[in-house]
Amino acid sequence: MLVLEYKVKGKQDQYNAIDDAIRTTQFIRNKAIRYWMDAPQELKIDKFALNKYSTELRSDFTFAAELNSMAVQSAAERGWSAISRFYNNCQSNKSGKKGFPRFQKDCRSVEYKTSGWKLHKTKRRITFTDKKGIGELKLLG
Repeated sequence: MLVLEYKVKGKQDQYNAIDDAIRTTQFIRNKAIRYWMDAPQELKIDKFALNKYSTELRSDFTFAAELNSMAVQSAAERGWSAISRFYNNCQSNKSGKKGFPRFQKDCRSVEYKTSGWKLHKTKRRITFTDKKGIGELKLLG
């Protein structure tokens, strides 16, 4: 796996688009946790149900449809990781608080896995290809 860490240089509208993508990721994660909390126990909400729910969110909200599909699914998977951590703590009889999943208010990242971005051949520029309007950013570092 190739891991590259850079600072990005862009224009103010690109930074605003990045902030919008981060807010969308936070919204989807929080909606996934709310869906798990409100669902009856007979439904047995799991990782796959949350991924299916994230596609429903994309059809319901236009700002969620602008984000790349894999980024939306990774946001739902972040919600599931909080839920599964809570289940694991309950099953292992951990003493004290079990870590009930909370809504996230300080989200600082959006995760693009294999699609939605393209690295330039010189590895000095990255282009985000979803509909958020981030575009091409210069990489520093």
